[in-house]
Amino acid sequence: MASQAETFVKALSRLLGWIYMVCWSASFYPQPIHNYRRKSTIGLAIDFPTINVLGFVCYTVYTGTFLYSPVIRHQYAARHPLAQEPTVRFNDFAFALHAVVLSALVYTQFWPSIWGFKVSRFQRVSKPIAGLFWGSFVAVAVVICIVLAKSPDDGYEPSSWAWIDVIYALSYVKLVITVVKYVPQAWVNYKRQSTRGWSIIPILLDLTGGVLSLVQLILDSAFQNDWSGIAGNPIKFLLSNVTIFFDLIFILQHYVIYRDAAAEDKGKNPDVYSPLLSGHEEPVGNA
Repeated sequence: MASQAETFVKALSRLLGWIYMVCWSASFYPQPIHNYRRKSTIGLAIDFPTINVLGFVCYTVYTGTFLYSPVIRHQYAARHPLAQEPTVRFNDFAFALHAVVLSALVYTQFWPSIWGFKVSRFQRVSKPIAGLFWGSFVAVAVVICIVLAKSPDDGYEPSSWAWIDVIYALSYVKLVITVVKYVPQAWVNYKRQSTRGWSIIPILLDLTGGVLSLVQLILDSAFQNDWSGIAGNPIKFLLSNVTIFFDLIFILQHYVIYRDAAAEDKGKNPDVYSPLLSGHEEPVGNA
């Protein structure tokens, strides 16, 4: 029978998980709603939703397999004998699945045949993002080949190269995509010396979600008395830290560094600086 302390910690972990999911998920809605109201995607680069879809598909597979795949759960337990239960939670999977749907929704808004929105002829996936997109497939395929070549039983032996390593590879694709999509907005804010016309609300939600996600992971690992729970779920740990790092940069830019910036942007187009940007009026976030 579970002690009161154990019951409390588990309940607190679940509560933190669902709050972070709500915060992160809420930051997805301003973009598609804004596009719908304008009946246009002009000002939004297609790069951002393109890599977002790929990143969150990878994260959905990662969280789903850790929750529901007997093979992956067995391999995790074999590699972490002191804490055999993965620290991936259902709220992680629910957030990832929701993110796939919203990211895909934004991506479909670039197809006039579906939504009838106005789309610029210049809104095409850039070469760097196309390289990252297809390179991610190649990287995962290479890991699969290594598993099949090195494993003595086609990836089922956890002490060697195994299918869990393929799942970890998918998680690192998501991490790289997250880093790539945050950098350009911070750079453009610096180049413009302003954050005018750019919403800070999704960033505040993003920061709250990142902090709570990290706290949940630390709480779960501490309760198991085995910090390898963090090493066993590196993407959640790194994703939270990357999110917090960039959100703090954005908050400093908005509230401190460029607080007194001029109100007018004088017609500058952020897409000149980076194809990943969504335009002056579009929020950034969505870990």
